[in-house]
Amino acid sequence: MGFWNLYFIAKLGLFARGSIQPVWWLNVLFALALLVPLRQRWQRVARQVAAVLAGAALLYHESNLPPFGYVLRQIPALATFSPSYMLELARRVFTPAMVYVPLLVIVVYAIVNRWVRVTTFVLLALIVFPLWQGMGTLIAKSGQGQNVAAANPRADAEAANAGASGATGSYDEQLAAFHHAEQARRMAFFPADKDPEAAFDIIVIHICSLSWDDLDVVNMRDNALFGKFDYVFKNFSSAASYSGPAAIRLLRASCGQEPHQGLYSAAPQECHVFADLAAAGYDVQFMMNHNGRFDDFIGTIQREIGRAGIQPQSTDGLPPFMREFDGSQLVNDYDALARWYQGVAAKGGGPVALYYNTVTMHDGNRLPNNNMTSLQSYPVRLTRLLGDIDRLTEVIEHSGRKAVIVFVPEHGAALRGDAGQISGLREIPTPRIINVPVGVKLVGLPAAKAAPGHAVSIDTPTSYLALAQLMSNLVANSPFKPNGPALDQYAHDLPQTRLVGENENTVTLGTTSGYVIHTPEGVWMEGKP
Repeated sequence: MGFWNLYFIAKLGLFARGSIQPVWWLNVLFALALLVPLRQRWQRVARQVAAVLAGAALLYHESNLPPFGYVLRQIPALATFSPSYMLELARRVFTPAMVYVPLLVIVVYAIVNRWVRVTTFVLLALIVFPLWQGMGTLIAKSGQGQNVAAANPRADAEAANAGASGATGSYDEQLAAFHHAEQARRMAFFPADKDPEAAFDIIVIHICSLSWDDLDVVNMRDNALFGKFDYVFKNFSSAASYSGPAAIRLLRASCGQEPHQGLYSAAPQECHVFADLAAAGYDVQFMMNHNGRFDDFIGTIQREIGRAGIQPQSTDGLPPFMREFDGSQLVNDYDALARWYQGVAAKGGGPVALYYNTVTMHDGNRLPNNNMTSLQSYPVRLTRLLGDIDRLTEVIEHSGRKAVIVFVPEHGAALRGDAGQISGLREIPTPRIINVPVGVKLVGLPAAKAAPGHAVSIDTPTSYLALAQLMSNLVANSPFKPNGPALDQYAHDLPQTRLVGENENTVTLGTTSGYVIHTPEGVWMEGKP
């Protein structure tokens, strides 16, 4: 097979690293086709051309990359990226090792091939490796019934926290049972507390690109803002690794977790959490620190927020803060939120519920007059964002109003990367990406109830349904009343949700030993840390 041996040797190495999942029988047929002797020169040339095309297509199919059709659909979006961001991504993908390692392997192969029949060993490996993999799969399946996490078939506390329901059978059966159970889960908002002195605003800050793992990478897990939260969700699943789906899931928080494809169908009105807040007497508004044009994000919010004809609150006149990955300008989060809230306070009136989306942490953003890459500037931007939200609490305190700030990331930034995914790539929704830090801050509590540094920690597996339930509990019986319940009572028996991450092509399923990945080819494989 000549230098085609290097192709198969490289595949075996990538398989050993977990970077690809070879279709073994196709590789064996491919190798045998290359061994068939051909007498005519034109036949050999034609075979080489066909082999290059077939080999490239087969390798792409076996990789962790998304289906080629999906990649083609992303080209218009990629075309909007700024040149500096494209260059940054290229540097992450192409490293010096990708040049000198293949050259070294070619030299070693040329020397060894003079003395050893490499083709024989390659063919033997193509037969032995799948047998070895098959034995491992059989062993894994035999213990699959034990390596599962708790699933939660209903929103009521007794069933949701029982622990075992729906967590038996094959991974396909577990996923199907999860989706079936989630269809029936609903969280109904109670009527708002009628005490006008206890009324409060709700500010939901939806943050692009921040996970617990990202906080660990930049050594900011113990940041000051989290020490000031009254509630912290330690095991919260965003269920999505991209902004659009994450926004839909949050805005439909009053219902159970839908399959990814279900996000693009109409949902019952009772699923829209901001529609529930409107019914409870809130003036629903939304605002962004970006223009919302990328991937029609603004259209997604307008369709899903539950208030027909809603337009974003204006950020006109605010100075630009940085440039987004597509070159558009962003405004500072504090500038936008502080001006908006000061306007709310000046106007007076009933409680307001705001959905605010910020892409300050998005991959590819550039600080002004700075040559740092977006990865290098990430801790700088994060420090600024957390400080801005902390400063917002001071604005609220000085306004004389009361408010609940809900800090909830869309998904992580994937700063560390995963097996088969470079830093910043989020095609596989791994726990590093979808396990996000969620905090709730109550601003304006009576002095006797305020306990900074003593957050109620919610450690059970949760997702948006639990967050909606907590918000409903706060609305129904305001914590701002002097005689209101203790803060930990509002978080009692919140509905749990198994960690299931979904996007268009891939699903991840949490287990007691880690997680498994359902690939676009329909195969379950163990996830690697």
